[in-house]
Amino acid sequence: FNLHLYPQMLHHLTETREEYKKEYDGEGVCRQRGDPESPQLFKDGDIILGGMLSFHSRWKDRQETYMHKPLPLECTSLNFREFQFAQSMLFAIEEINNSTDLLPGVSLGYKIYDTCGSIARSVRVALALTNGNEIVSAPSEEPCTKPAQVQAIMGETSSSPTTAIATVIGPFHIPMISHFATCACLSDKSKYPSFLRTIPSDYYQSRALAQLVKHFGWTWVGAIRTNDDYGNNGMATFIEIAQQLDICLEYSVSFFRTDPSDKIQKMIEIIKASTSRVIVAFLSHMDMDVLIHELSHHNLTGYQWVGSESWIFDSQIAAIDEHHILDGAIGLSIPKAHVSGLKAFMMNFWETLFSCKFNQSKSSAEIQRDCTGQEDLTGVQNSFTDMSLMPIFNNVYKGVYAVAHALHSMLSCNKTCTKDLQLDPITVSSMHIQNIHFKTKDGEEVYFNENGDPAAKYEIINWQPREKGIVDFVSVGLYDASLSADKQLNLQNTSLIWAQNSQQVPVSVCSEKCPPGTRKVLQKGKPVCCYDCIRCAEGEISNITDSVTCTRCPPEFWSNNRRDACIKKEAVFLSFEEIMGALLTTASLFGTCMTALVAYIFFRNRKTPIVRANNSELSFLLLFSLTLCFLCSLTFIGRPSEWSCMLRHTAFGITFVLCISCVLGKTMVVLMAFRATLPGSNVMKWFGPAQQRLSVLGVTLIQIIICILWLIISPPFPSMNFKEFKDKIILECALGSAVGFWAVLGYIGLLAVLCFICAFLARKLPDNFNEAKFITFSMLIFCAVWITFIPAYVSSPGKFSVAVEIFAILASSFGLLICIFIPKCYIILLRPEKNTKKNMMGKGAIK
Repeated sequence: FNLHLYPQMLHHLTETREEYKKEYDGEGVCRQRGDPESPQLFKDGDIILGGMLSFHSRWKDRQETYMHKPLPLECTSLNFREFQFAQSMLFAIEEINNSTDLLPGVSLGYKIYDTCGSIARSVRVALALTNGNEIVSAPSEEPCTKPAQVQAIMGETSSSPTTAIATVIGPFHIPMISHFATCACLSDKSKYPSFLRTIPSDYYQSRALAQLVKHFGWTWVGAIRTNDDYGNNGMATFIEIAQQLDICLEYSVSFFRTDPSDKIQKMIEIIKASTSRVIVAFLSHMDMDVLIHELSHHNLTGYQWVGSESWIFDSQIAAIDEHHILDGAIGLSIPKAHVSGLKAFMMNFWETLFSCKFNQSKSSAEIQRDCTGQEDLTGVQNSFTDMSLMPIFNNVYKGVYAVAHALHSMLSCNKTCTKDLQLDPITVSSMHIQNIHFKTKDGEEVYFNENGDPAAKYEIINWQPREKGIVDFVSVGLYDASLSADKQLNLQNTSLIWAQNSQQVPVSVCSEKCPPGTRKVLQKGKPVCCYDCIRCAEGEISNITDSVTCTRCPPEFWSNNRRDACIKKEAVFLSFEEIMGALLTTASLFGTCMTALVAYIFFRNRKTPIVRANNSELSFLLLFSLTLCFLCSLTFIGRPSEWSCMLRHTAFGITFVLCISCVLGKTMVVLMAFRATLPGSNVMKWFGPAQQRLSVLGVTLIQIIICILWLIISPPFPSMNFKEFKDKIILECALGSAVGFWAVLGYIGLLAVLCFICAFLARKLPDNFNEAKFITFSMLIFCAVWITFIPAYVSSPGKFSVAVEIFAILASSFGLLICIFIPKCYIILLRPEKNTKKNMMGKGAIK
């Protein structure tokens, strides 16, 4: 705003006020302000219908100085499809006027204005249709407030002008029926109470487009929209539904056909820089016209276009797409329709209007003026004769008939109509048009829901290029919003053509699908459709595509190498079949056989001095206990069970105590025997064979009691250990009561230490008469084995801890067997000459 213009503007406003004051000095005189608007098409009748169409699609912008009255809008760019809409309206009116069944005796007239697609001009024209153009120069007794001169307004084509018009005429309750304004905002009856339409709302189209994009797996798309109510509202709904369907927009740009070229150029650069291969275009056909020219200059081909109903079935758009940018486009269109007689009416109109011959090789605007008046346009293909927009023509046709049926009902028409009834637009709109329900002559049902919208049905159209640059609009499916959600979108098994004549469905994703065995991790700062596929961790799986999380396998299962399934973990235990188990079993059986052989040798030579020395009963009992020690190691091998777990530790504890008690008895016999040789000693009287047997029994009985208490309070039981190995289950015997286990083991250790001390004290006694030295060695081995067993057992995992325990049992058993019995077997078998009483009593006698 320039400050130096302010004084001039103030002077101009003062003059204008004085002019208006002089103009309205006469009381009771109604005068129209501004210049009158004249309709482009007019016909008088008993009832007048208004029409508002954009015969021009653009206008010249002016920079107003506010110094003079603004000049009328200068419209440019003829829009022939709007002329066709006007012809559809005229055809319907003529048909009704010639009908004897609908509004008999009542003629319909029309006033059709050109709005140029301008919102400002649309509002001006709407007021002209409402007020009339009467100029009253003298005082009049008639009130200035009069009924509207039209009973209904047909139009507008675009949503933004329609929104403005419906806002202005809403308070007057003049019915307005649009054939192509699809903005969902117009369904709001609180804002637009008198608005109706014969085309479905974008509320359904936006949802249908989102479902269509999702159907083909396009999750990464670009979006272009017209910068008006149609594009902005439609795209907003599409984005909302797309987000619910996990579809992401890489970009969303808007433009209007009157925008400067640099803005459109920026939009082209955004498309070029994008990685998405699918573009959803929510554009009017006029904006698409502009965009196609710009895209052609940059040769932007190879994109898959998804279109709204405004341009997807427009043959003029296909005709100007010389670079095949839109080949393979798919989108929604109004279902095909037919209005019988309309094509002939249009052909006749243009022949009558021009009365000249069209040149078929030239555009619709190039006309040869060699007219004869007998021309036939039937075979001519141009903008005037194009019937591809018949579904929209049908919408105009249905709108006129809806008003006619409402008037027919309101005027109580039978054979004739009541002409003297004062028509009220409120009554026409609210009571009749909203509630009409009829069928056209071609059998199509016409009705409106509570929002003034028709039923939402669309055809799915695919652009399939043919020879000579011709494009076929092939119907490949249907969308019916009245059906359940899973049945609304119905694609036929028809071969589709995609961008660049491809037969394969284009791929447009930010990131490829994550296969089973992986999970999605969002990329920082990018939409949810952009992610990395991270392999599931060990022990976790994902068995679906595009999994967000990995599921941990149950404790008894583990993930396979592909991380897409849980497999049962390998059960690990010391078995007889594996090498370690087989070797330990062999060692156990070898020890058993070896003990049995020694027992056999001793039994065959039981009357010899070396066997009879030091209580042969204890020797055989010791051999028997050693046999049990070797055999009890077998209970540690194999799959743990309830009985084997209880048996292995108790058998081990009892047999070893029996074994050590026998060794302890033999050691005590040696000590007592040599103490008995001292004068006045009668020690052997208190430690004879009976006492020896009782001592062995008593010592063993204590271990038996400990084992019984252990089994009663908290016995060992089979368990599965999941902690040692991730991919394996260790089948082991849980101790139940650790106190019981260590009590059994501690008691064995106590006896072993006591036996070792006794044997150590008797080590210097005559070699020929005692086993003390051999018992000392055996106990030394026994203690060393079991001392090293403890840390080895605690630190060994799984079956190796069992193997350590078996090894300790076998090692200590072999130590006792070899150290105590092998020297005697050596004498019996290899040195029988030493196995005499003389030798036993002679050399080693005490001096």
